[in-house]
Amino acid sequence: MTTQSITELFDLSGKGALVTGGALGIGQAISFRLAEAGAAVLIADVNLDAAKQTVQEIESRGGRAQAIAADVSSGKDAERAVQTAADAFGRLDILVNNAGIFPLVPVLDVDEATWDRVIDINLKGSFLFAQAAGRQMAADGRGGKIINIASVDGIHPNGVATHYNASKGGVIMLTKALALELAPHQILVNAVAPGGIATPGGENARTQVSETTGVPAQAMVDGWLARVPLRRMGEPDDIAKVVFFLASGAADFVSGEIIVTDGGYLLS
Repeated sequence: MTTQSITELFDLSGKGALVTGGALGIGQAISFRLAEAGAAVLIADVNLDAAKQTVQEIESRGGRAQAIAADVSSGKDAERAVQTAADAFGRLDILVNNAGIFPLVPVLDVDEATWDRVIDINLKGSFLFAQAAGRQMAADGRGGKIINIASVDGIHPNGVATHYNASKGGVIMLTKALALELAPHQILVNAVAPGGIATPGGENARTQVSETTGVPAQAMVDGWLARVPLRRMGEPDDIAKVVFFLASGAADFVSGEIIVTDGGYLLS
């Protein structure tokens, strides 16, 4: 049995990574951390301009990255992104399914188009990219890591987004099913379930709900924090650090797990 040093365990040099929705927020923080550890990162995002800006930031820090426009709900885009990563970096070792949307709409007001869009991006998109990456990793014969971004809302409903709750609950079961089926290929699949994270997307969602309900956005934040033992919102890097752990050699015997990262929110 070979024992790696701490430095070796957390060194991702020479590895290729693909992060969906990696241009902003949590995805950007994940891209930064993976690149900092030495991985070459392909950022797949519908916002190509923002993705390119994140690539520039990574390169300014001495990292290696590329950007590609991709709609995660498209199987063709999933295959194209995976092939692009494999061609650009010579291999694909890490996939992070981060792309997602969370329109906060009361259940009686959710229309069919909104339901379909949320499920297509959050759940089907995670499956399509995991399938494409899994095929590439299995063909390469080196194994790999697939990390899905779920949510505490997939475990405990938040009360204003049945469609989102259902999609993230699906991501949790998808993670376990993928971990079981891909294990023979030495592909480890895990998920991170964030709690309240301070991102532009979250702020926009609260603003929309505030405009509809009349409840001040800050009141929503205060109500959430009242249930968080650590009494703060999470930062994107709080999630990125857990993703980095799962992508590293320190998690080489971890698969099918959901790591809740919520400041203790689900304890209350």
